[in-house]
Amino acid sequence: MESEFLGVPEVGVWLFAGLAAASFITTFLGVVTGAAGGLLLLAILATFFPPVVLIPLHTLVQLGGNLGRIALMRNHILSPILVPFTVGSIIGGIAGAQLFVTLPAGLLQGIIATFILFALWIPRVGQFGPERGRFALLGFAATFLGVFVSATGTLVTPFLAHATPDRRNYVATFGAVMAIVHMSKLVAFGLAGVAIGAYLPLIAAMIATTFLATWLGRMMLDWVPERVFRIVLKVILTTLALRLLWVAASAAELF
Repeated sequence: MESEFLGVPEVGVWLFAGLAAASFITTFLGVVTGAAGGLLLLAILATFFPPVVLIPLHTLVQLGGNLGRIALMRNHILSPILVPFTVGSIIGGIAGAQLFVTLPAGLLQGIIATFILFALWIPRVGQFGPERGRFALLGFAATFLGVFVSATGTLVTPFLAHATPDRRNYVATFGAVMAIVHMSKLVAFGLAGVAIGAYLPLIAAMIATTFLATWLGRMMLDWVPERVFRIVLKVILTTLALRLLWVAASAAELF
């Protein structure tokens, strides 16, 4: 098997095709269930790439997918959330660039997991303070933490779930705020001197499959009952949060 397909380092034709397929599957699941797509893709990519490649590669693919979601579902986006979230995201990205490799990933994972569980199971946590201030703080946290652990959509999800009245509002607005996070992170990576130009053919293929998955998932979403969507979302997020706590505890050698 050739070691480089289309010039992508250490990626042969079968791995190239497999990662494009993984991007499709995880995006489709993310649109239909409302969660987990980005984290599942991150776990797959982590099997093949070191962190210095993994996080910016994952960021670019997710940005492409979320831009596709915005294009297909723009009429459902709750735009008042976006301005305060963007302000917080920019500040978070700048702060994250300054501490890019200084904080332990286990600590950050534990913080994220704790926030998710509190916001899910104690509703007032997900509704604290005025909405503009809440989403400004959330934009900061999601981007700051995302510089280190990449997949912070699970942190954003419970707060959006409280703020969106319909599953289509949720999916569309999630795509918009995560696109903001990813763009802020890319600026932070640029400031840190991270470059992954050799992986652009793979990134382009994965973005193409995410767009197709978003289109198909958008049609499927119309058939999913609202109550079922909310239950599945809560179960998935709780499971992911407990897994993050387990990983954080393992990293801290608590058992």
